[in-house]
Amino acid sequence: MIRFIGEYNVKVDDKGRMVFPAAFKSMMPAEQPLKFVVRKDNFTDCLEMYTISEWERQSEEVRSKLNPTFNEDHARFWRAYMHNCAIVEPDAKLGRISIPKKLLELIGVEKEVIFSGNDYKIEIWAKEKYESSIISNEEFVTIAGKLSDLR
Repeated sequence: MIRFIGEYNVKVDDKGRMVFPAAFKSMMPAEQPLKFVVRKDNFTDCLEMYTISEWERQSEEVRSKLNPTFNEDHARFWRAYMHNCAIVEPDAKLGRISIPKKLLELIGVEKEVIFSGNDYKIEIWAKEKYESSIISNEEFVTIAGKLSDLR
């Protein structure tokens, strides 16, 4: 499994194209296709970017908990889960990636994004929103204490 780490500031052109960070590209195995699934995060104003293999694993895990054929709520949930998803592929020559404008608009992108490695996925943030999304050190310590109580 690929583990993405690091933050990269990238400019976005008028067509929604941007340079995919070379550091992330270099983490990809040569035998694996350089294709990703991008979707709107459920909880925050960012996009989640998964390798195809990770997307298959994640979506299968979600789908295994559902019965969309015989349960209307499950069918509606699955439809919403798959909504606002796109397959993207960096250009082999220039390393640019095009993300649909609709997805960029959903998270408030204007001219710059932050690609943030988040272990098994990459988060894509509007630069203006990224800094405000990071919790304070005090909040981090409080949450860490609560999590340590779970062990």
